[in-house]
This record gives sequence, structure tokens and C-alpha cells, in this order.
Amino acid sequence: MSADAARGAFLDWLARERRASPHTIAAYGRDLSDFLGFLRGHLGEEPDLAALAGLTAADLRGFLAYRAATGVGPATRARQLAAVRSFLRFLARTEGLDPVALGSIRGPRPKPPVPRALTADQAREAVSTAGSIHDPQRAERPAEQQARDVALFTLLYGCGLRLGEALALTIRDAPLPRGTEALRVLGKGAKPRLVPVLPAVREAIAAYLRFRRGAMPDAPLFMGARGARLNPAVAQKTLRTYRQLAGLPEHATPHALRHSFATHLLGGGVDLRAIQELLGHASLSTTQRYTAVDAAALLATWRRAHPRAG
Repeated sequence: MSADAARGAFLDWLARERRASPHTIAAYGRDLSDFLGFLRGHLGEEPDLAALAGLTAADLRGFLAYRAATGVGPATRARQLAAVRSFLRFLARTEGLDPVALGSIRGPRPKPPVPRALTADQAREAVSTAGSIHDPQRAERPAEQQARDVALFTLLYGCGLRLGEALALTIRDAPLPRGTEALRVLGKGAKPRLVPVLPAVREAIAAYLRFRRGAMPDAPLFMGARGARLNPAVAQKTLRTYRQLAGLPEHATPHALRHSFATHLLGGGVDLRAIQELLGHASLSTTQRYTAVDAAALLATWRRAHPRAG
């Protein structure tokens, strides 16, 4: 059997037995065509089952290196390695080929995406008006919900909280104008941290809590319309509706307010270690992603301002 015929049998198996989507089958088909094309040049002949049986881990690393040299990114190379692994394992089961030592091959690690922050003006606009903007196609929202959403989004941007961290707060935790200077937040892995609270955040929380007089200290700080803790999907939908009406970019989400908090602090000269503590990152490398955002903003400013940048 030729390698091309084996590729066809594998893709047929994906469609009939695994019920893979047409997109997955097409992507795997392209990835395996690239792999077999590499083998033709690498081996100097048309590959067959015997050639595939004789492959070593070094051959697969050679394929990844070749693809990298042609400009293929880490995410695509990782996907192609996954396709080749599945293909060779299929042949090991169906044709009795000795499997290559696939466990010894580490695929490229895609770089984490650069956080997408809002501009300072966009962030201020979102936190101050997202709760109160009126969609003509919907009924007007109750004043309590408007105040709640302004308080929530102000908290996310003013303190850099994750949405889940903010929604986990209780009335007892609420940062009020005459309360303590820092808010105690329970982050990932139940790791607590203290976050300073701006006066604007305290005022927004206080304005919302005027609608919650008499609430028990252990009650959720942010309540949904049905009296339970606010669902994250509701907050996300509110900001999604707002960005469509206000013309904000697609990445204007509750989590983008946290990204904006970190990015704007970094742009203002705050130490990276301090930002790590405020965000509750376990590793400084996670926080360092924001330096790429700040560098990109600096470059964009230079391009706009320098007379020779064009």
C-alpha cells in the first residue's frame, strides 16, 4: 500500500468511524499531504508502508523543523504533529506497523495570546455607562440592575478582578466609602490577596447597595433578577450588547477590563511585580504578557506621532 492510499484510508476512518467534522477531515488531509510531501524529499522516493514503518522520532522532528523553516507558526505545527500521530497510530492498529516512539516528541508550544486591552477612554466609558445604555429593541432595565452592572464593571476595571472573583463576593466583603483600604479577594486555587480599592469603585458599590438595604451579610453582593447570585453569562451578555450599541471593539468583554487594569498600570509606570500581586498571578511570566501590550501601544503611538514613521 502506498502512503497516499494509507492517508485515504485514515481519512475515511475519521469520517465513518470517528464521525469527525468535514473541517477536521480537511485539515488533517492537508496536514498529512504536507507530511508525505516532506517524506518524498527526505527519503528520495515515494513513501509506502515500509517507509512509514521505518520512521524514527528524528524523522518527525525533521518534519517539524522543515515546517518551521518555511514560516509555519507553532500552533499549526502542533496541529500537524497531532495529525501525524493519529495517522501513525491508526496504521499501527490496522496494518501492524511498529509505532514510532511518539511519546519522546514534544510539539511546539504555542505562545499564549497577547491580552487585548481597551483604551483608557473605552474602559471608562464601558464601566460608567454599560449598565444604563438602553437597547431600543428591549424593555428598559430596572434601576437596580443598571446600578449593579455599573458597580460590577467599575470593580473589574478599578481592581483588576476576574469576573468569577467579583461574583463570589458577599455583602460583607463590599468595599464601602468608610471601609478598609483594601479588598480581600479569593483567587484561583483559593489563594487570597489584598487589592487596593479606588474611591470611584467604593462610590459605585455604595450606589448599588442602596437598592439592597436589609440584605444579610452573607448574601451575594451581585444578585441576578431572580434573587440568586448573578450568573457570569448575564454580565457577559450585558457588555456584549453594550459594545454593539456603543461601537466598541469585539474584545470589549468583562475580562478585557481586567486586562485593561493591568495594561494601564504598566503604562503608568507600575512595577511588574506589583501588578503580579494585584492580579494574583502565580508566575511572573504570566504577568509579563502585558509588556507586549504596552510595547505595541508604544509602537502605535510612535507611528502616529513621528514625522518619518510612514
